[in-house]
Amino acid sequence: MTIRTSSIILLLLSFLSCNSITERMEGYEVHGIDISHYQSHIQWDVIVGQGVSFAFAKATEGSSLQDQHYCNNWKEMERVGLKKGAYHFFRPKVSVRLQVENFVEQVELKAGDLPPVLDVELTDGASKMEIIEGVREWLLLIEAQYKIRPILYSNYNFYIEYLAKEFPEYPVWIARYSRRKPYLPKGKNWQFWQYGNKGQLDGIEGDVDLNVFNGTPKELEQWGIPSQQILSYKFNQ
Repeated sequence: MTIRTSSIILLLLSFLSCNSITERMEGYEVHGIDISHYQSHIQWDVIVGQGVSFAFAKATEGSSLQDQHYCNNWKEMERVGLKKGAYHFFRPKVSVRLQVENFVEQVELKAGDLPPVLDVELTDGASKMEIIEGVREWLLLIEAQYKIRPILYSNYNFYIEYLAKEFPEYPVWIARYSRRKPYLPKGKNWQFWQYGNKGQLDGIEGDVDLNVFNGTPKELEQWGIPSQQILSYKFNQ
């Protein structure tokens, strides 16, 4: 076999792997999904009958974008009894305070909901220091607002390069599309793992991201916002 032929086969296998359906990950008790406007209308009554225990919904992005399906998804997730969380897609070159305000105006968390999530995966031309400073500001302002430590979401490579050393105390939701679980630096545990983006579920047209929780159903319940929490949703300027 020539080197060129071998290279073509490897590229073909890589393409097929990236475009194949994501199969449900075995060996975990708690499974979930994350969604946004890309999934359009979701039949949530159908979703809960397929072993889905939690879901994260995109709420906001940058300083002004609000996901058009978030409000309906949020209400429906609560109605069917799913453990639910909301995430913000971070834009490093946009005012952090405006991004916080955007999220707070859109997301009202109740007792039992999962902590807010910051999705960080693009540089948008910002320097490493700008990204770190912006992420830190968002996390601190959101924690002060909701009285609970947020979750950091990123893909594996971005997390290792930009976030791991700077934010070791924050819970992690890691994206790594593989059958092998991710290993984080210094033995740190991840809490959620997005292991594929081409899941197929009845009730959703097209692909959906599939996730697992690193624990038991009882441990997932403990991740909810405490019932005695008093929250203020008016952003303090």
